[in-house]
Amino acid sequence: MTHEFDDVARLAEARERLREVVTPDEAETVPVGEAAGRTLAAPVRARRAVPHYERAAMDGYAVRAADTQRAGRSPVALDPAGDEVGPGDAAQVHTGSPLPDGADAVVMVERTREVGDTVEVSSSVTPGENVAPVGEDVGADQHLYDAGHRLTAADLGLLRSAGHEEVEVYERPRVSVVPTGEELVPAGEEPEPGEIVETNGLVVSRLVERWGGEATYRGVVTDDVDALGAAIDRDTDHDVVVTTGGTSVGERDLLPAVVGERGSVEVHGLAVKPGHPAGFGVVDDTLVLMLPGYPVSCLVVATQLLRPAVARAGGFEADPIPETAGVLERKIASEPGVRTFARVSVEEVGGGGERSMVTPTRTSGAGVLSSVTLSDGWVVVPEDSEGYEAGREVAVERWDWEP
Repeated sequence: MTHEFDDVARLAEARERLREVVTPDEAETVPVGEAAGRTLAAPVRARRAVPHYERAAMDGYAVRAADTQRAGRSPVALDPAGDEVGPGDAAQVHTGSPLPDGADAVVMVERTREVGDTVEVSSSVTPGENVAPVGEDVGADQHLYDAGHRLTAADLGLLRSAGHEEVEVYERPRVSVVPTGEELVPAGEEPEPGEIVETNGLVVSRLVERWGGEATYRGVVTDDVDALGAAIDRDTDHDVVVTTGGTSVGERDLLPAVVGERGSVEVHGLAVKPGHPAGFGVVDDTLVLMLPGYPVSCLVVATQLLRPAVARAGGFEADPIPETAGVLERKIASEPGVRTFARVSVEEVGGGGERSMVTPTRTSGAGVLSSVTLSDGWVVVPEDSEGYEAGREVAVERWDWEP
């Protein structure tokens, strides 16, 4: 059984179709302390002001500002006070202490000294000076975040300060990762000639978790129509099913036909190098993303399609891949109409790191995993270019960054 590349899609077209196929997951309520990295499913407003009381912004003495106006040429003596400050009084406070009733300013401790039973103030203050007012950080009922905001650790602190103990977020996308191929053997087994140890599923599973999803790493499924169909049917309760291998047009490349029999094949064949045999379809309203079996092709397509699919299912936008600018040491050739991901190394020159030289290592060799792991990233040559000449400034995508 074979399935031809009927309509090879450009990467931008495939991404747009992917957005139509994948929708954000359902929402759930979780404790604020467990919400780091999760995406808000609804807008959030403050339930209380932060701070919710007037507080001292400095260590010192709370006073009535009018009592300090004569301080300057000579100190002003004030009487120690407790929880209430009257005319001529000064109450000792620490940073964050509630401002005592009657006080409207704080004199820094450096501008005071105790003399007998009095507190001498050596400089004047104005009303509100060294005082944090109610709502200085966040006002009561202030809008904090929009739906779709991905929460950081600092966000959790603000949410809790503003009165939230729980928050409504999208469920983490559940992604089933299914390696396929009769030549694959599991970890721990010594491969015979013609066999290879399964690695694509491992790598893709860890990437899914880095990108914000929950991965179910399945065992190897052999090249058999019934076995492949059963594996897909089993996992359509996930948000995404990702397969590796079996996507091309050979006799053992069965997945596109298996997906088509159960649902629809939306894309089969991408105008990218490496990664041309990739595709995706829909089975029971679940995205089935078919990654190529060659390790580099698998990584390229996972980064370009699986990463935004996980983000989309999680209700957020995928972060841009960080880039490093540099100058090409050698030419990169590319086929018109195809987006090329050229693996490169980056070396800083000039002593101060003010200039980076970018050296192409490979544009071919989709099965050579070390060409990616030992590189510093890749340069993307767009479809409308025949390549980049030596000496051109380029952007190196650091695809393996930790977000």
